[in-house]
This record gives sequence, structure tokens and C-alpha cells, in this order.
Amino acid sequence: MKLQQLKYLLAIVDNGLNITAAAERMYTSQPGVSKQLKLLEEELGMQLFTRKGKSLGGVTPAGHQVIDRARIIMREVDNIRSLASDYFEEEEGSLSIATTHTQARYVLPEIVTEFRKRFPKVGLNLHQGTSEQIADMVAANDIDFAIATGSNELFANLMLVPSYRWDRSIVVPKGHELAQLGRKITLQDLARFPLVTYVFSFGGHSSLKRAFADEGLDPDVVFTARDADVIKTYVRMGLGVGIVASMAADCSDKDDLHVIDAEGLFPRSTTWIGYRKDAVLRRYMVDFIQLFASHVSSKQLDDIRRAASQEDIDSLFKPSELPIRGGCDEGVTVAA
Repeated sequence: MKLQQLKYLLAIVDNGLNITAAAERMYTSQPGVSKQLKLLEEELGMQLFTRKGKSLGGVTPAGHQVIDRARIIMREVDNIRSLASDYFEEEEGSLSIATTHTQARYVLPEIVTEFRKRFPKVGLNLHQGTSEQIADMVAANDIDFAIATGSNELFANLMLVPSYRWDRSIVVPKGHELAQLGRKITLQDLARFPLVTYVFSFGGHSSLKRAFADEGLDPDVVFTARDADVIKTYVRMGLGVGIVASMAADCSDKDDLHVIDAEGLFPRSTTWIGYRKDAVLRRYMVDFIQLFASHVSSKQLDDIRRAASQEDIDSLFKPSELPIRGGCDEGVTVAA
């Protein structure tokens, strides 16, 4: 038994047992309504209406009882919808987010500031970690949103909304040899120096490692950290050449560091925001998604809320249409 069948049943009764009029009211076809009525009667094993040829003559005694209960059911459906709407519109609550240091330090501050202006009664809890640690928080149901880059295989139980793409930047002390090249930097250039970069995934998958390997190069990675600020600290100490996300190239770094654009050297990365498949998104949650993924339209937000699978969400976006986020003086640009 389907709710749609009960809707058709009540529409028939409310339109004087005229199936054609009921179909028009429900914006569907007369044969469709007749078919669903027949299926309902077959499932119940009883006739709900008496017939006069192809027309309905009246309501059977059993039909009256079914109709009364159908009205109760549909009233409760409306109540549930109203409850869900009230819950969605509520502007109080809490929002727990797990993400990496780079997102928390360089991307989220302006987003959190705007979010707090809109929803001052919503408490925010921010947790930082590696992709693996974020996945553990998801598994423990400790968070509402996860924000990470790649590692999709770790988050098969989440709905992932692609938010923006980014490249890497090279950071070296002022006066460093790489800052004096006068041409675009290459992987061969980088491979001549000790490197300082992010902690690699425990699974061994790294687009950075793969880029060097594809060129037959074996980089000398002397230090890794999950914190871009720590990486830059060790670059300042002279430990090596830093490779960070472009968002982490802060304007304040220009005082003593030289930032080199590494677009094209490594595969472009995609950052996403994800939530559990069984999550009920409240209005402030939907607003946060749009603040973080600024390219998402109002219609796409509605489609995201109703999406039943990751394939449904993926069909809404093409990688070429995602904005590209840079660092100092670059901000967010729309992909060509």
C-alpha cells in the first residue's frame, strides 16, 4: 500500500466519485488513477466502490471504513511534514564539524564569522585531524559535517558535496635559489632539494608522491606535518622547501618567505563537505553548506537535501564548474 494510492482514493471521494475530475485535481491521468485504485483493492482483497459499468456507483461499507482511516493517515502525514518543516526552520542548536588544519586555519574563519551573524544561537564545535581521524569521528557519530580533500574511499557512508578545487604552492625563504629561476618551476627543480610537506595518508596514496614517480623522480621528503604553519616554520629554519595547499599561502608570509605558484605540477585537488546519509539537514546546516560551497545554487541545495545517493549529488556538479581557491591576494575564482 502506498500513500499515493490513499491520496487518489480520497481525491475520488472528494470529487463525487468522478475519476476524471480526481485525476485533474491530482495533475495526473485518468488511467493512472484507475490503475492505482484497482491495485489498492486487489491488495486489500475487497471492493471499495460499487460499479455502474465503467463508472463508480457508490462507496461500499468496507470502503467507508477504509476512507475514514485513510483521512486519519493523511492528516498524520501532514502533521509530520509540518513537524519536519518546523525542525528545519529552527535556528537554535549545535553544529559539529571535523576538518583538517588547513581548512580550519585558512578557509573557515570568514565562513564561521558570517555563519555566527546569521545564527547566533547555534553553538559551533570544531575538531581537527587527518582524513583518517576525521573518518573515525564520522564512524563514532561525533560530528555533523566532515570537510576534507580526496580520500573518498574513507567516507563511503557520507554524502559528499564538492566545494572547491585548489593547487599547491611552494614556499621558500627570501633569496632562495628557487625564487630566482626566472621561469616556471619544475618537479626536477624541486627534486634537487629536501622537501617539507603534509603528512601522507596511512594508505600510502599521495598525489604528490605519484607526480614525482611519474617523472621517474624520488623526492627527499625530510619532514612532514599536518599543520601548514608548522611546515612554514621549518622552512624558515632552513630545513627544506615547503609544499603546502595554495590556501595556506598567507599574506603575512611575504615578510620572510617567497611563495611560488605550483599550478600544473601536481594534480588539482577537490575539497568537499560531507554529511551522513541518514542526516536530517536543518536550515542552519543547509546555510553552512552554501557558505562553504559558495557555488551551490538554491535549487541545487534543495536537490542536495532530497538526494538519495552520492550519484544524485555528483550529477549536480561537474569538476570544471567548481571554483578554484587560491591563497593571498587570490581568494576564490570561478573556473573557466
